[in-house]
Amino acid sequence: MTPQRLGRAVVFLSGSIVGGLALAFLIVFARPELLRAPPAAAAPSPAVAVPATVPAVTPPMPAAVVSYADAVARAAPAVANIYSERLVKERLPPATLGELFGDVMPRYRQRIEQTLGSGVIVDLAGHIVTNHHVIDNAERVSVQLADGRQAVASIVGRDPDTDLAVLRVDLGRMPVMPLGRSDQLRVGDVVLAIGNPVGLTQSVTQGIVSATGRGQLGVATFENFIQTDAPINFGNSGGALVNSNGELIGINTAVLAKNLGVEGIGFAIPVNLVRGVMQEILEHGRVIRGSIGVALAEVDEREARALGLARSGVVITNLIAGSPAVAAGLLPGDIVTGVAGNAIHNQQEALTRIAASKPGDTLTLTILRGNAELAVPVKVTERRATGGGR
Repeated sequence: MTPQRLGRAVVFLSGSIVGGLALAFLIVFARPELLRAPPAAAAPSPAVAVPATVPAVTPPMPAAVVSYADAVARAAPAVANIYSERLVKERLPPATLGELFGDVMPRYRQRIEQTLGSGVIVDLAGHIVTNHHVIDNAERVSVQLADGRQAVASIVGRDPDTDLAVLRVDLGRMPVMPLGRSDQLRVGDVVLAIGNPVGLTQSVTQGIVSATGRGQLGVATFENFIQTDAPINFGNSGGALVNSNGELIGINTAVLAKNLGVEGIGFAIPVNLVRGVMQEILEHGRVIRGSIGVALAEVDEREARALGLARSGVVITNLIAGSPAVAAGLLPGDIVTGVAGNAIHNQQEALTRIAASKPGDTLTLTILRGNAELAVPVKVTERRATGGGR
């Protein structure tokens, strides 16, 4: 390069540098924040741990599903439908003035009335337990199983005093209901009612045990009912009340009248009582109970004062002529305070104690007559099925 060209290059570079510096000065003058250092990245707080990876979100566990399907599958096949046919005689409306005013004999007609109910198969021999009122006065009783098989049933025996009856059908091998224990029931236990309400076969309703040992309902002579709020409707009578394991704990028998504004109050005969009645019927064709020939009633303080009695309690109101009670010297107005050494608190308790004795035994009654307490031995005879004395 010649000296002239080198000089011109130096002059050009010097001018470019001076121009660039001048431009930079103007820019910094207009935007001084460009000279500030950028903020440093904030360090993580030592109190907060920063995970290396974000964990996956675990979905919530679904709520446990409560189902009684297994209990129903175990019990329902052994619940049968009962169809009873009875002959009903009814008076026809008067067709002439003679019939209206009694100059002509009234006319009657007969018709077949069919009622619905339920029953429980209790053994492989084909015995079925139901309510006595389901088959009472029936000319023909038919049974239909859950699988559709049907047969005419024979009546093995009946016990109106507990509203129970035992039937038998011959349909080959049949499902059998497992029996539980009603003495282990607690208020609040879940129960299921299975039956044939209003002809809807194999219907299941659910509730709880509301109370045990209910009596004095006027449904039967010997009452020791399980109270439940499981809906029991027409046709459920004689059906099964089962626990959550599918075991029979009662025979559904009654519901308080809904026309009284009562809902959710039904009653079942406890299976422990059913066992005893069924065994007696299968062995003897009837239930053998003791009787001494007295009629009993509970009297409160006001009634006791009106009757001139020493106190309230279970009072003998009547005696059957020629009965052991008459022979033993018992009198109307005697207050029964004990039976066979057991204190008596109500009429049902006295009735049960007397009935539990065997015909031929001697039973000692403790009574209050006036202000005197007496122990009276009484010979026990067999109680008539219904309508008799205690």
